[in-house]
Amino acid sequence: MLTMRLMGTMLLMAVLSACSTMAPKYNSNFDNVVALRGQQLNAIKVGDITKEPGAKTNVNKLTIRAGDYASPYGSFTAYLQNALKQELDDARLLDPNSSLQVSGVLLSNELDASGAVKAYAAVKARFVVQESGAVKYDAVKSARYDWDSNFVGAVAIPRANQNYPVVIQRLLTALFTDPEFITAIKK
Repeated sequence: MLTMRLMGTMLLMAVLSACSTMAPKYNSNFDNVVALRGQQLNAIKVGDITKEPGAKTNVNKLTIRAGDYASPYGSFTAYLQNALKQELDDARLLDPNSSLQVSGVLLSNELDASGAVKAYAAVKARFVVQESGAVKYDAVKSARYDWDSNFVGAVAIPRANQNYPVVIQRLLTALFTDPEFITAIKK
């Protein structure tokens, strides 16, 4: 009887671990918004965020414990694009008619919650700022975020879901705190 319960519990854990999970919509990092507002910057529009053609891994495909992890924006390139728009909009710097444009390429996108003790997310993207077609900024930024995981999928999966957006916030912090980026969009 105990063996049957144990098997049933393990089966339930396996089923819970293999479900599809939707990433939460992006919320701006307050520190990023305050830092951007505190400077004399030109408004900027956000262009496309794409993936690198021919890349070995698909940056738009993530999983958590064998279950699909999907972006609420349709792809993770769109997730990053929307995050960038939201941060700039909250800082009152988003202008779709600006001659300045930031665009980018999502180079890598990882989410690993397979560990029983630790989990992480890591991203890398190339950002380009152009004004009337002239490149003013071109740099690769990366970020990583680690958190405590759990052997039990019912604990580890929600933790991974809520912590993935933090790595995107950290990526944008790396961009917004780059003095060369600030110089490129300064008034």
